[in-house]
Amino acid sequence: MKVLVVGSGYVGLVAAVGFAEAGHNIVCVDIDHVKIESLKQGVSPIYEPGLENLLKKHLESKSLNFSVDIYDGIIGADVAFICVGTPQGDDGSADLKYVLSVATEIGRSLAHRSEHENPLIVVTKSTVPVGTSTRVNDAINSETTAKFEVVSNPEFLREGSAIEDFLFPDRVVVGCNSEFALQIMRNLYQPHLDAAKLRDPQRGNLIAMDTASAEMTKYAANAMLALRISFINEIAGLCEKVGANVDYVRDGIGSDHRIGKYFLNPGPGFGGSCFPKDLQALLKVGRENGYPLRCLESTVEANRHQKQVIAKKIKDYFGCRPGIPTPMRGRRIALWGLAFKAHTDDIREAMALELIESLIVQGAKIVAHDFEAMPNVKAKIGDKISYVNDPMEACVSADALIIATEWPQYQAADLKLVGSQMKSKIIFDGRNLFNPGSMRELGWEYYSIGR
Repeated sequence: MKVLVVGSGYVGLVAAVGFAEAGHNIVCVDIDHVKIESLKQGVSPIYEPGLENLLKKHLESKSLNFSVDIYDGIIGADVAFICVGTPQGDDGSADLKYVLSVATEIGRSLAHRSEHENPLIVVTKSTVPVGTSTRVNDAINSETTAKFEVVSNPEFLREGSAIEDFLFPDRVVVGCNSEFALQIMRNLYQPHLDAAKLRDPQRGNLIAMDTASAEMTKYAANAMLALRISFINEIAGLCEKVGANVDYVRDGIGSDHRIGKYFLNPGPGFGGSCFPKDLQALLKVGRENGYPLRCLESTVEANRHQKQVIAKKIKDYFGCRPGIPTPMRGRRIALWGLAFKAHTDDIREAMALELIESLIVQGAKIVAHDFEAMPNVKAKIGDKISYVNDPMEACVSADALIIATEWPQYQAADLKLVGSQMKSKIIFDGRNLFNPGSMRELGWEYYSIGR
């Protein structure tokens, strides 16, 4: 099939290389000329494991092309994906101006298609509130009399494993109104569905529904995962108060097949581009319909509190109290991890950023390392902190080490060597990478979450 993908951000670029890997011909369009020229050279604007290799592979095979003009991709296309951003508005709602602008451009470009071509399937893959498909349909209709159908196909990609998720999906959700559109979408995804089923017969299912339900499914899925994260974080906090170990509790409840083990890892709260924004958008939809989502309101509040847990442990340790000016002045603090999670360079809603702001006010000097996110942090906050290219270098003469991102390289570090570099053997571990008993045996003062 010929597939147009509008938007070369995280979702659009992963979709473009993923569909090219399945044997389709892809034109990926973006209005950012600099980004498109970079992509034509095989350079990805984002870090995602496996992405750049597929990008170069399919540029070379000529199955993947980039352009700044939607018209280049419309002619002869079977499917057009809208994969542009839906930034959060001041009231928490998803801003659809980019989605509707693309829909309008698609409508104008449809005038150039032959009347003998099949209807173009226009797919909203951006995360959008219920009712967006209708608005996209109206925007296209206002510009053309050509045949088309709007489909909702939400993405369920995890940053750090997005390529794997796309090539071997748990499920593909398709919201549409006709058997023709459903069959086009099934044919498009069939190689991925087959590949997933080879790994696990329970995976790789295409789930068909109406567009409103598909749009709601995306928000509901992220809300459920965010709720689980906040739940286990609150249980972890209570474990500390009563002398329990959240690791044991997590294993005990996760072994119940009704609950399962996933998204029950205590930590610094959820971040990134999806959960915080999507929860606010869903809460806004609830308010607009006179149906407050109290459980999710509590989830948002719990997450806001959780992001301060490690900072509070650090400030309590160093004696930060109201009325005591800059008690951490001169303290060198090593910070391992800046991204909101491992295997990504995404720093949106990252705990490390709030931690940095909280500690530099107390006079701390922070020396940070991350395997991918340092350029993004430097672009955001400049030289408020120091950056090093080796995690061990951050620890030299440090008064404490903070672990904010669960990069596996940190967990594999030689802790004896780390301790030999530091002024004091103190770790504040926001990711529970190490065993508390083993850390005590190695002579560390070790503070984690829920243990």
